[in-house]
Amino acid sequence: MHKSKYFKSELEKKCTFTKSPFMNAYRLNLLMCLLVCVFNLGAQSLYNSQFKEEPMLHPDFLVAGDTVAIVAPAGILINKTQQIENAKALMQSWGLNVLSAPHLFSKANHFAGSDEERTADMQWALDHPKVKAIWCARGGYGVTRIIDDLDFTLFLNKPKWLIGYSDITVLHAHLNRLRVASIHGMMGVNLDRESTDLDVSKATLKKVLFGKDLKYKFPKNTNNKGTKAKGELIGGNLTLLQNLLGSESLPNTKDKLIFIEEIGEYKYHIDRLMQSLKRAGFFKNCKGLVVGNFSNIKSNNPEWGSSIESLILDVVKNYEFPVFFGFDAGHEIKNQALILGANISIETLGDSMELKINH
Repeated sequence: MHKSKYFKSELEKKCTFTKSPFMNAYRLNLLMCLLVCVFNLGAQSLYNSQFKEEPMLHPDFLVAGDTVAIVAPAGILINKTQQIENAKALMQSWGLNVLSAPHLFSKANHFAGSDEERTADMQWALDHPKVKAIWCARGGYGVTRIIDDLDFTLFLNKPKWLIGYSDITVLHAHLNRLRVASIHGMMGVNLDRESTDLDVSKATLKKVLFGKDLKYKFPKNTNNKGTKAKGELIGGNLTLLQNLLGSESLPNTKDKLIFIEEIGEYKYHIDRLMQSLKRAGFFKNCKGLVVGNFSNIKSNNPEWGSSIESLILDVVKNYEFPVFFGFDAGHEIKNQALILGANISIETLGDSMELKINH
């Protein structure tokens, strides 16, 4: 009897406690926590759904009579008039018409015009009904400042080829998120000389633009890890890929082959870039790494103590994917064109490597 009274008394206390303002606040907090959890799960599901990628859109390859627009979305074109004239002449020799962006030679401190002028020029090229390809005059720095102000609505209805490298990586990555293929290749500013290597750059760009089969052979590097790989190619300049972390332009790397290149950096900074990408999960589920040119590397003091190849292999040593070195693309005169967004295959053939772009 006393026992039942005791339990009744304790139950009444608990019921009284649940009716208290403190308990009501507790319940409200608990409800809010549950709602936040449900919202986060929904948000995570929405985020993941963004990476349920649509098929890649490939712009139409060019034919004689098509129009190419030359645009400078980043660095200033100081004393580059002749190079741009050479670029126009090259396109015309391929049977193409050429248009120059309205503010191509504008100047605003470091940039080829103000942010507003460069945005207007890129929007003009994206929307122009006759333009079939947009050839960036140069890289440098500046695309990050305008990418969020560009409207790709009309462009997505009728995609056109974007061509460039270096700072143009931002546009390549953004287009990959929009599921549109683009061309990593030489730019107008590179046409300042005559050389066999430059002839290779021009010839490979022409083949890509006109839809010709493209297969590259290059020496096998003794530092290579693995013998073959295949998948959709993404990437570009290492610095820009790292700078895109956390942005809406960062491409999905799952099941992709990642191409990287760099210029003018210290080895410790290259390691920092690679480590940053690694910590963000950039390499976690990729199919492989294709390493292009790492040019004009600065000397560390004290010395770094290992090669670029060893540095890169050390960063990704815990992953099983293959790594291939020595493909000529990047900031050298010999800058072989690649289609970012295309499926490529790369394999070892004796003492050589073969990289094939599959349209």
